[in-house]
Amino acid sequence: MLMLCGFPASNYYNKVKLALLEKGIPFGEEKVFAAGADEFLPLSPMGKVPFLRTPHGALAESQAIIEYLEDVYPRPALYPADPMARAKCREFIHVMELYLEWAARRLLPAAFFGGTASEDTRKEVYAALQRAVKAFSRLARFAPFAAGPALTYADCAAVVHLPLVSSTTKVIFNEDLLASVPGVKDYLAMMGQRPHVVVVNQARKAGMDEFLAYRRAVAAARAAAEQSTPARDTRVA
Repeated sequence: MLMLCGFPASNYYNKVKLALLEKGIPFGEEKVFAAGADEFLPLSPMGKVPFLRTPHGALAESQAIIEYLEDVYPRPALYPADPMARAKCREFIHVMELYLEWAARRLLPAAFFGGTASEDTRKEVYAALQRAVKAFSRLARFAPFAAGPALTYADCAAVVHLPLVSSTTKVIFNEDLLASVPGVKDYLAMMGQRPHVVVVNQARKAGMDEFLAYRRAVAAARAAAEQSTPARDTRVA
């Protein structure tokens, strides 16, 4: 059986989980927070989640994982059959993740985890997101799904990434930068009613407290380690 490793507070973990659920593939879940630990690096070379344990070995990076799922479990298909439509679906995911989600991700510590973001960082991210939103608006169809009339991997990504971008920009800029994208609000409301999306969202909410507790424990351990480390003598002999 496939084993999805990571934690349900992660939107990239949930992207893969939703794909597994929508395709009806049996899988288990393994809670992994510290994927950067030495024991996990052979499974996830960058020490990130999610990664997938398969009968053929481990696989990391969410996009590589869903490509694997489509190759090994082709039915039901979550990519269009037409080559151009399939490529446009991949283009949608790439633009959304590389230019929208990753730009907003720079502000996550300040928005939700008690961190800070400099004024320069805020300005940089705001400008990057404005440009990305315009590009995203040219791709998003919401007719009624993200890439057209049928559910695809674009939806597995969009329904977990877009709410995070919206909530982050609301907190940091007091403005939902996705509000200008035609149809996005109705799309997210529609997707929120899908049974598998409900399952993923419930697990995400339930797992957030555990994830935050883990972050606090890591921060406390680092602080304790720093306090116990003797100060270095920096005098020149």
